[in-house]
Amino acid sequence: MTYCIELPRIGTAIAWRNAARALASNDVPPEGVTWNIEGAPRGLFDASAALPTPKSFTTARGFVSLAHSVVWHTDPKRFGLLYALLWRLQTSPRLISDRADPALARLRQMEKTVHRCQHKMKAFVRFREIPSTTSRRSFAAWFEPTHHTVEPTAEFFRRRFADMDWCIVSPDVTARCVNGKLSFTLDEKRPDLPPDANEALWTTYYCNIFNPARLKVNAMTSEMPKKYWKNLPEAAAIPDLIASAERRVKEMALAAPTVAPAHVENVRAQVGRLASPWQSDGSDLVSDLNACTRCQLHQAATQAVPGEGPFDARVMIVGEQPGDQEDLAGRPFVGPAGQLFDQIAQDVGLDRTQCFVTNAVKHFKYTPRGKRRIHQRPNSSEISRCRWWLDAEIAKGTPDLIVAMGAVAAEALTGSGSNLLKRCGQFETVPNRPPILITIHPSFALRAQDASQKAAAIVHLKRDLATAARYVNRSQRTNQPGDALCETAELSPNANR
Repeated sequence: MTYCIELPRIGTAIAWRNAARALASNDVPPEGVTWNIEGAPRGLFDASAALPTPKSFTTARGFVSLAHSVVWHTDPKRFGLLYALLWRLQTSPRLISDRADPALARLRQMEKTVHRCQHKMKAFVRFREIPSTTSRRSFAAWFEPTHHTVEPTAEFFRRRFADMDWCIVSPDVTARCVNGKLSFTLDEKRPDLPPDANEALWTTYYCNIFNPARLKVNAMTSEMPKKYWKNLPEAAAIPDLIASAERRVKEMALAAPTVAPAHVENVRAQVGRLASPWQSDGSDLVSDLNACTRCQLHQAATQAVPGEGPFDARVMIVGEQPGDQEDLAGRPFVGPAGQLFDQIAQDVGLDRTQCFVTNAVKHFKYTPRGKRRIHQRPNSSEISRCRWWLDAEIAKGTPDLIVAMGAVAAEALTGSGSNLLKRCGQFETVPNRPPILITIHPSFALRAQDASQKAAAIVHLKRDLATAARYVNRSQRTNQPGDALCETAELSPNANR
């Protein structure tokens, strides 16, 4: 038996839902149903049959809202497609969320198209006032939607214009609201709407807010399709606005102020605060650093630890951050790692007093554990904020060579602290900076798990510091780096300090 369901043009959504519930709850398959809209021609074998009595029935969440939108589409197959999906959902309820299903994808696209048509209706309906026989003002509008969206969108206008009577006439359905009550009729003729003086004011406003410098014709016609222009009073001005856009942009450029606006000074001041301000002879470096609050590390540290050594040194040694003893003493490289550095430097002939020794981060970062303070690696944000001071030290001294000891120093100087072992012993270049020699940090050797690993780390460090010693001892300055003396050794990945 085939059911031929004829749906009314008004109240289509409710009628389809009731019919679909009755059919699906009685296990009527999609091929046993034909759907027609009121007034559409029937097929040769289509004959009406009474709907079966509906039974208790549930479906997947989300289908009801999908159907309530799709039924207003103009595609004549929409009802059958919806019922076929409803039938499949009885055995596969999760199908409603399957984006790869072609039938569901088609219905989702139809849903999206209907929503877009409703949006255009809300944006482009233009009311004109008409004579009223009551104390309430009356308005009317003519609108030609792409889909059957007058009925489902009428509730929006009822709420939006609750203090007036109105009607929206379309070639299909007319919505009318009188004293807050909605009603619908079919096939009304286009009304003869009187002119509205407010339209001239609205057009003037529209022309004044039209920005020719931001004109994109394709984007404008996509959001404001030309099919609606004939009913929009401001549309008459659009061709002239587009034609004169280039000329108006040139006029705006010529009329632009030549004096920078007041907020520019605020921007310049903010940019200035991001640049390193330390331009003194070094006597006030300690007080300036201790006053720094660019990151949270200053809150727990005892004090900031500035660089140490002559500013005109040919070699700058950059470590990671102060350790526990450096934090207490206020000097760099005085703890166990610093003592190992001094010993190796002495062995290779590197005079520490002839180098400028500093750290990438000036405050000690740690985690308390009982009475001890356990070293914590600075994160990228802290390294970046403290680079402010490192840049100032480099600019003050202009060394011929910078030795980056450890991953934190490498990140602060080159922007990357990764793959330290592969880079160890190599010279790297960064714009506006002298050559940078990458090496391991002395503390890596102190953390070595066995004697052979510690010996290999010391060999690396000795050969790199020997290269730095040659820079100190050269009689003339040069920007050409010497041969890297670092040889490959089996080191643990923990060398990325």
